[in-house]
Amino acid sequence: MRVAIATRIFDPEPSAASFRLSALARSFFARGDEVRVLTVRPPRGATAAPAPYRVTRFPVIRDRTGYVRGYVQYMSFDIPLFFRVLCGMRQDAIVVEPPPTTALSVTVAARLRRTAVFPYAADVWSDASESTGAPRPVVAAVRWMERYSWSRAAGVLAVNDGVAARIMEIAPQAKVTVVGNGIDTDLFMPEGETAAEAPNTPYAIYTGTASEWQGAEVFVRAVAQLRDNGSALRLVFLGQGTSFPELQRLAEALDAPVDFHPPVPPAEAAAWLRGAAVSVASIRPGAGYDFAYPTKVFAAWACGTPVVYAGPGPAGVVLAGNPALGEGVDFSPAAVAGALERAVSDPGLDRKVIAEWAHENVSLGGVAARVTACVSASLPRSSPR
Repeated sequence: MRVAIATRIFDPEPSAASFRLSALARSFFARGDEVRVLTVRPPRGATAAPAPYRVTRFPVIRDRTGYVRGYVQYMSFDIPLFFRVLCGMRQDAIVVEPPPTTALSVTVAARLRRTAVFPYAADVWSDASESTGAPRPVVAAVRWMERYSWSRAAGVLAVNDGVAARIMEIAPQAKVTVVGNGIDTDLFMPEGETAAEAPNTPYAIYTGTASEWQGAEVFVRAVAQLRDNGSALRLVFLGQGTSFPELQRLAEALDAPVDFHPPVPPAEAAAWLRGAAVSVASIRPGAGYDFAYPTKVFAAWACGTPVVYAGPGPAGVVLAGNPALGEGVDFSPAAVAGALERAVSDPGLDRKVIAEWAHENVSLGGVAARVTACVSASLPRSSPR
């Protein structure tokens, strides 16, 4: 097959989407498919590693943090992408990463060329917009874009059952396949160096994006409580997100033992995770994201690091059934503080056992294989070249 992957974020930018799509490109290439990634130029100072498949990059507008986030930024990618799909090399299939504006752009251009489109659904953007208080017309527009793209797709690739169920509520005609989600266990593993900049005391780590619907402030309040009780545990935020300014203000107001670091390449993120006593993740209850399964927990488990998870969602269910991986608790500072204390002091949390479980259950290699199989099975046969 000739397969394209259209995404505003890709290697070398550290993100769950980058890891997932890089693994997918390698999986298609390993099958003998002709792979092309349609993406953006990396941010200043970042260098992409050579790839065996073709990667074409266009300039894009970034926000103040260097991220492609916001409608102006999205359109700076989506509009040129429309013409890259419409006028570029013919493809048998295009896998497209959110936001919905990108899925819409690719869907319209691909329909004109009778090319199959497979939107990736790591979450539901219209629900996220609604939960963050976006105006009703914005939420309605985002939901329409999702419904249009999902209904006309050759297949929608959902990361879990909760996302799949929500897609079917919004777009009942969609053909949805649950492909799962995971992490690159060849990169995130227990063996290797730890971060040189890490605190000398035990630390909990929050990696990746921190947005309003995740409610990461619960961890700031929890470590402030632990400090008052004499604990030496620090909290490290490693990443970016719309909540970072508020998290920094809260940490300063509480005089909490919290450190903030910008995003780092995946290998460095793995080093930070290896050195952490525990990793943390959360979903704010009632924010419209109860079905989400944060990828940051996969990265922690792959490095052998136990997880304390606060809030609803699949991660808490997995932890309840696998206590060797950490603990899921209610979304409250007191509950989180207690779980952090137990994780730091529990000799029964075996990092080797955690990493082995991750390799067997949340490897991106398995996810990518399911996606390639879904795309291949959804096409009647390879198109003439």
